[in-house]
Amino acid sequence: MAGSSSIGKTIVLILLIAILAIGGLLWFDFLGLINIKNVTRPILTPVYRLFHLEPQTSTTSTSTKPLFADLDQDRLDKQRESLEIFQQELEKRESDTEILEKKNEQIAQELEDREKSLEEREKTFNNEKKKYDDKERNIVQIAANLEGMQPRAAVEILNKMDDQLVIDVLRKVEERAQANNVASMVAYWLSLMEPERAATIQRKMAVKPLSLDEDD
Repeated sequence: MAGSSSIGKTIVLILLIAILAIGGLLWFDFLGLINIKNVTRPILTPVYRLFHLEPQTSTTSTSTKPLFADLDQDRLDKQRESLEIFQQELEKRESDTEILEKKNEQIAQELEDREKSLEEREKTFNNEKKKYDDKERNIVQIAANLEGMQPRAAVEILNKMDDQLVIDVLRKVEERAQANNVASMVAYWLSLMEPERAATIQRKMAVKPLSLDEDD
């Protein structure tokens, strides 16, 4: 009697263990944690239907939660974002470079314009200096020639000159006379001129006109 009771308990425990094992397999298979072979699936399918459950396959599991695909997509998104940031930085650097180049071109143009202006000023100064030097040499030559002439002949030549040239020549004669420590012929030449012309020349010499073409 006691032996029959022990055998009955053992059978019950074995059935309980089998039920728990099958139930655990069914649950893990449903969750997609394990993949029961297609051989056992025809047997387990009626059980799923009995409990109104739809077993998950490896395909549906990975399609609903593509873990590795998400990781790759995140990596691609981060790389794409990094590339976009790098592209923006390149565009900004290019824009800054263009602005700097324009500023450099503007500065270079300003320097070139200043250089041209300085060249024009220097050219004008040299031309004016040359004119002055040429005029100075001419006045010195005229003064020297007049000093070697008879006074009346020198006065006749002076009467044919304009007032400013006469003034320049007479001043140069006085300058040469002081340098050579001799008497100047200016006073005598003025005395031989017509009184009105002599007065005009003396008046202009007294006011020291700045313009070479100054009239009365």
